[in-house]
Amino acid sequence: MATVTTTVSTRMLTEQAHQTRQRVFGVVFIVIALASYWLFARNVDGGLVSTFGLNQGNVPAAERLPDWEIPSYGTVTALVVVSAAVGAYQLARGFGRATSVMLGLVALFFVFSFLTWATRDQAINLAGMLKTMVSRAVPLTLGALSGILCERAGVVNIAIEGLMLSAAMMAALVGSVTHNLWIGLLAAMLTSALLALFHGVLSIKYKVDQIISGTVINIFAAGITSFISSKFLQVFQELNNAGTFQAYPIPVLSKIPFIGGIFFDSNIFTYGAYVLLIVVHVGLFYTRWGLRARAVGEHPRAADTLGINVFRTRYVNVVLGGLVAGFGGGYFTLGSVGRFDELMTAGRGFISLAAMIFGKWTPFGAAGSALIFGFAESLQGKLAILKVPIPSQFLLMAPYIATMIALAGVVGRAIPPAADGQPYEKQ
Repeated sequence: MATVTTTVSTRMLTEQAHQTRQRVFGVVFIVIALASYWLFARNVDGGLVSTFGLNQGNVPAAERLPDWEIPSYGTVTALVVVSAAVGAYQLARGFGRATSVMLGLVALFFVFSFLTWATRDQAINLAGMLKTMVSRAVPLTLGALSGILCERAGVVNIAIEGLMLSAAMMAALVGSVTHNLWIGLLAAMLTSALLALFHGVLSIKYKVDQIISGTVINIFAAGITSFISSKFLQVFQELNNAGTFQAYPIPVLSKIPFIGGIFFDSNIFTYGAYVLLIVVHVGLFYTRWGLRARAVGEHPRAADTLGINVFRTRYVNVVLGGLVAGFGGGYFTLGSVGRFDELMTAGRGFISLAAMIFGKWTPFGAAGSALIFGFAESLQGKLAILKVPIPSQFLLMAPYIATMIALAGVVGRAIPPAADGQPYEKQ
């Protein structure tokens, strides 16, 4: 009898929590709709037009798409009405499991309303902004994949920032000395892998607190790279002029109107991120290695009982994560500016961890989150060009505000692997 009563009580509490969440999200949707109207629609003249460019700069004239022109006031008003309708339906009946999807849709409506308001009687190259979004998301995606590889096996790795920073410096230095970008990239990946191995030894063998171990690596990387940069790379410019990998448009795919230039006309780092995204996803969820790694991250003692070497599995995943982080670090120099500057990763490693958490420790979820953060960075640059009446300091805050919103758990609680961060003691 007591068991039945407990079960009923649990169901009632679960139902109440579900109804409360439904009402909260409904109110949020309506508030977003009202904010869109108050901030954008009421400040737009009915006769103004917003223009969005749909072409990259190098598209031949015969293949160019016409600009997309939309009425500023009408578009914003329509999006406000749809957002309010979504909120009303959420309050009345709820979208169930699709609530998170609807939240993303309403947020997208809000952002597009903002863009429409910002470009009233002006023009913005939408294709160029989205291409910048993809390029900004590449190192974040790679950093998030590094974190997923580590944490799925039960090792917290907040040292991704330090791994990427060290890799970026070694890529520039070795690439400049050898005059070979591929050797520079290899050096970057090996440097990051060695630091990751050091983190693994501290946290797996010696059972040092994994947060402390990662923090030590971050501090060490910031200090040593700044020292080498100021003493050598800034003094001897020939040591800091590696160059960059050139963009290579993929035949056929790069010719697809609009999306071709955004996704398929880039360098090896973008294409490498695509490949690694698929490889890590398939490896983690459809192979024996992935099953063992996830078992070690969820219940290492049970995995050990089944004959899985917990320590070796964790070492392998941490080093693999280091290699991926090193590849991401190489982007900052060999894939972007061709030289190293102090602290040039600018917290991207930590944003990568936020993308990993927001994506709930899944490769494609993390990649989607990285695109959101990349869009925030791209938007910040475009709005500065449009001279939107928003202080530049707030525009620079955009990527980090997006990070805080993600970590606040607006789409539900993200649950890490059960043994994440817990050292294993073999008995």
